[in-house]
Amino acid sequence: MAHDHAHDHRHAERGALKAALWVILAFMAVEIVAGILSSSLALLSDAAHMLTDAAALALSLAAARLASRPAHGSMTYGLGRAEILSAQANGVTLLVLALMIVYDAIVRLISPPAVHGGTVLVVALVGVAVNLVVARILAGGHDRETRSLNVEGSYRHILTDLYGFIATAVAAVIILTTGFTRADSIVSLLIAALMLYASFRLLVASGRVIMEAAPAGLDPDEIGRVLAAQPGVVEVHDLHVWEVTSGFPALSAHVVVRAGDDCHYCRRTLQRLLGQRFGVEHTTLQVDHEAARQPPLQIQIAPRVRDGSPQ
Repeated sequence: MAHDHAHDHRHAERGALKAALWVILAFMAVEIVAGILSSSLALLSDAAHMLTDAAALALSLAAARLASRPAHGSMTYGLGRAEILSAQANGVTLLVLALMIVYDAIVRLISPPAVHGGTVLVVALVGVAVNLVVARILAGGHDRETRSLNVEGSYRHILTDLYGFIATAVAAVIILTTGFTRADSIVSLLIAALMLYASFRLLVASGRVIMEAAPAGLDPDEIGRVLAAQPGVVEVHDLHVWEVTSGFPALSAHVVVRAGDDCHYCRRTLQRLLGQRFGVEHTTLQVDHEAARQPPLQIQIAPRVRDGSPQ
């Protein structure tokens, strides 16, 4: 049942990614035209970000399809980590584009071009509506903990766009009311800052999985203490907790139990505990008995003999 639920969840995520991709592509084309006609760097920078959103969604969709394939051959865990590579690629793309926008914004702060605030305002307000729709599609009624890192990366892209459009609308209002055209470049810097923040979070999260760090929210020390406190357990060592891909935690450990105890029963109990308390279903436990205690070695020393008679 758990496998079927996970399969249905992944299928729903792929459908959401596909729908979001078409919406983004349609609006991105409109925004590029409007940005060129209005000479707005804020709109063009948002369009560039939406291009990364479209690429992120396409990459996430391809990675989700790969991750759904069953394990085979040398890929004993399947291709689930393709989603992590997708998230990392999205993070790098955000980083590069943000730096490019920072450069252009600084140039335009020095020599600001004429910006048509009315066009910018209309497109920005439409952009807010579009990104709200796309964010809703990707959320799919699930909270962050149940979304894969692959979809979370695309979702972060969209949220960054949403905030960027809100800021762009504010810049357009300032330009229309005061004629301060540098507001467009200042907003571009804010958008770039949002992109850098989203990039940092994606790179850190995907890097943790690639480096096989313990999943967020799982403390290996606490898990070790809980396992060692169970009846019959003498010692727990070589404990490793990692994440194969988002939503797929794994654990291995060497457990020593009391001599004479049922080690198979102990293993089943610990595996059930790990699943119920920590949500770790994929576990490999090596369970051994402690060495039987030996009676203390008694050494008898014979009396010394000199000239054939005891001393």
